[in-house]
Amino acid sequence: IFDIPEAILPEIRSSSEIYGEAEGSFSGLSIAGILGDQHAALFGQTCFDPGQAKNTYGTGCFLLLNSGEEPTLSEHGLLTTLGYKIGDAKPVYALEGSVAITGALVQWLRDNLEMIQESAEVEELANQVEDNGGIYFVPAFSGLYAPYWQSNARGVIAGLTRFITKAHIARAVLEATAFQTKEVLEAMEKDTGIKLASLKVDGGMVNNELLMQFQSDMLNVPVIRPTITETTALGAAYAAGLAVGVWKDQEDLRDYWQEDRVWTPAMEETERDRQYKGWKKAVKRSFDWVD
Repeated sequence: IFDIPEAILPEIRSSSEIYGEAEGSFSGLSIAGILGDQHAALFGQTCFDPGQAKNTYGTGCFLLLNSGEEPTLSEHGLLTTLGYKIGDAKPVYALEGSVAITGALVQWLRDNLEMIQESAEVEELANQVEDNGGIYFVPAFSGLYAPYWQSNARGVIAGLTRFITKAHIARAVLEATAFQTKEVLEAMEKDTGIKLASLKVDGGMVNNELLMQFQSDMLNVPVIRPTITETTALGAAYAAGLAVGVWKDQEDLRDYWQEDRVWTPAMEETERDRQYKGWKKAVKRSFDWVD
């Protein structure tokens, strides 16, 4: 696109290698692990096989799926990225999809609407009702990211009736995160042809059990939370530890990684399809709002 000569682009180097030593207060410590933020989380979740995926739930959601040793160019609104490279092994590539507003929507509920005092209270409020009452909250506050890339979309609460309470709104807020995650993972499956077997999760929102169960229901696969949910830091530690001999190889890392809890699907297919159809309808209502 930009006519940049390939010869001037940086070469791919190992994510796990001793590149030097620190000076000053940390003198003697090896500089041995180099990974980007979400790439470190992918590595920290030990997503070492093609088709394995992780989702980091923060103010937004950031999904990466291991696509193997050859880059997959997305035709469904995702980014192709370099996942990691360990030693002399071939680089591992990934597909990446970002969702702009997830945990930030809970903050908005807390700070702007003042429905809750603390973010964690959203789960208790949402649990006061059995379902969303037929409403869907599309948090396109500044447009929609993957897989739509609709900068002119804006936020929508669709399906409101006089029956709706703040508990229904709280539930719709949480469900929006799960619906958006499902859309990105569907795009990943279309691009790779690999059906997701499970999803590893991390980040602040994974302590919300209502959300995690609904996520499993929507994806129809197990959702797995590790004992260490700060997997970005863990992935960086894994890469550095491999370089200096704390761990022997990636199989050692698999053994070290431990799951804390697994949520399994408990929703009927017809109900899952009905709710997802409603979400898709609401998303379309958010399009073309800004001229």
